[in-house]
Amino acid sequence: MATERELRNRIRSVRNIGQVTRALEAVSASKVRKAQAQVLATRPYAIKAWQVLVNVSSQESASADVHPLLEVREQIQSVSILLLTSDRGLCGAFNTNIFRKTLEFIHACRWPVTLVTAGRKGRDLMYRSGQRISADFRIPDPPSVLDVTPIARTVIDDFTAGQTDVVYLAYMDFVNTLVQRPVVRRLLPLRPSQLEDQVMAEYLEDVPELSDRRFEYLYEPSPAAILNEVLPRFTELQVFQAVLESLASEHSARMVAMRNATENAEALVEELILARNKARQAMITGELLDIAGGAEALAQAVESAGATFR
Repeated sequence: MATERELRNRIRSVRNIGQVTRALEAVSASKVRKAQAQVLATRPYAIKAWQVLVNVSSQESASADVHPLLEVREQIQSVSILLLTSDRGLCGAFNTNIFRKTLEFIHACRWPVTLVTAGRKGRDLMYRSGQRISADFRIPDPPSVLDVTPIARTVIDDFTAGQTDVVYLAYMDFVNTLVQRPVVRRLLPLRPSQLEDQVMAEYLEDVPELSDRRFEYLYEPSPAAILNEVLPRFTELQVFQAVLESLASEHSARMVAMRNATENAEALVEELILARNKARQAMITGELLDIAGGAEALAQAVESAGATFR
C-alpha cells in the first residue's frame, strides 16, 4: 500500500493534469463554436455552386467538349486519396477513426493508391503503415481559401496530367458536437448528375434535379468557358468545405475528450483522497498501538523492577 506522502504527491499531480485538461476543454469549446459557424455558413454556398454547375454542364453546347475534371476514365490505373487529419493529439479517437477508415479503403482498393496528406498525425500514421505519400501540407487554424488552394491544385494537376484516374477525399464529417463520421468520398472526376458518393453529397441532396425540366440558358462568353472557371473553383470549394468539417470535428472531439479527462481526474482525486485518509488512519492507528504497546511495556518494566526491589 502506498504511503500518505506518495498519495499526497499523486493527488497534486492529478489535480495539475485536471487543470490542464479543463483549460484545453475551454479553448476547444471556443474554437468549436467558430468552426461550426464556418461550416454552417459555407454549406448554402456549396449547394448553390453545385446547382450552377449542374445547370451549366447540362447545356448541349457544354456537353460537346467534356471538361477534363468531368472526364470519367474507363480504365483506372491509379487512385489518389487526400487525407485530412490534425496536427495535434489529445482529441480522442479522431485521428484513429479516419486513419482506420482510410486504411480499410486502401486495402479494399484494387489499384495502386497514392496519398496526399494534410495534417501531421495522418502523415505519421500512414508513413509508419508503409503507404506511399506524394505530398504533405499544413493547414492553419482558422483556415482560408488561399490556405487550401495549393492542396486542391495539387490533386487537380495530378488528375488532369493523368498521374491519377480517381481522387478521393478522406475526412471527418461533422454532424454535431458528439457525433463525427469518418468518410471517404469521390472528389474527382465530378459527376453533376450523380451524388451517391460525391463529397458533401448529404448537403447537396436538396439541389433541384434538372432531368424533368431543363432550360437552355444563354451564357457569356460560353458554357465551356464558364466550366473552365467554375469546375476548379468548385473543387477547391469542396476541399475547403472538407477542411472546415474536419476542423470542427477535431475541436469537438478534443473538447469531449478533455471533458472526459477532467471528470476522470476529479474521480481519481476523490479515490486518492479516500486512499490517503485510509493510509493516514492506518498510520495513526499504528502509532497509537506503538504508544500503547510502549506504555504497557514500560508499566510492566516498572512493575517488575518494583517487585525486584521488594
